[in-house]
Amino acid sequence: MLTLDLTNAPRWHDLAPGVRLQLRPLTTALMVATRSDPAVETVPEAASDEERAVAFAKALARRAVLAWEGIGDADGKPIDPSPEAVEALLDIWPIFEAFQLTYVSKGLLLEQEKNASALSPSGPSAGASVTAKPVKRRAKTAQSARTGR
Repeated sequence: MLTLDLTNAPRWHDLAPGVRLQLRPLTTALMVATRSDPAVETVPEAASDEERAVAFAKALARRAVLAWEGIGDADGKPIDPSPEAVEALLDIWPIFEAFQLTYVSKGLLLEQEKNASALSPSGPSAGASVTAKPVKRRAKTAQSARTGR
């Protein structure tokens, strides 16, 4: 069942011990705006999937991060989120992975849900009917191109 959150309120996400971000809900408007972000649109055609993923994640985070806790400058003083600070935060591999897993993948789970069939009470294929006809005889072995047999 699809559960709708009609409040559409920002939520806190823990990304590492002592580090958490308050993020906007992952909405269609946010995703569309991110896709048309200049940093995403100017990724070269020859870029790898990984380079595209990083550019998209940074553009999404710049739009989604409202506040954070546990993040400071080089002197250890707490700093507020800024586009540059958000990008620097996502350059830290464990933070990038946590952002992808706790925020981005939650939105993608819905994408997976629509591609799945409802499970039958006694298993995924228990309610399925056979559509293939039984074979009358075994298939012949294919000839080898080298030997001609």
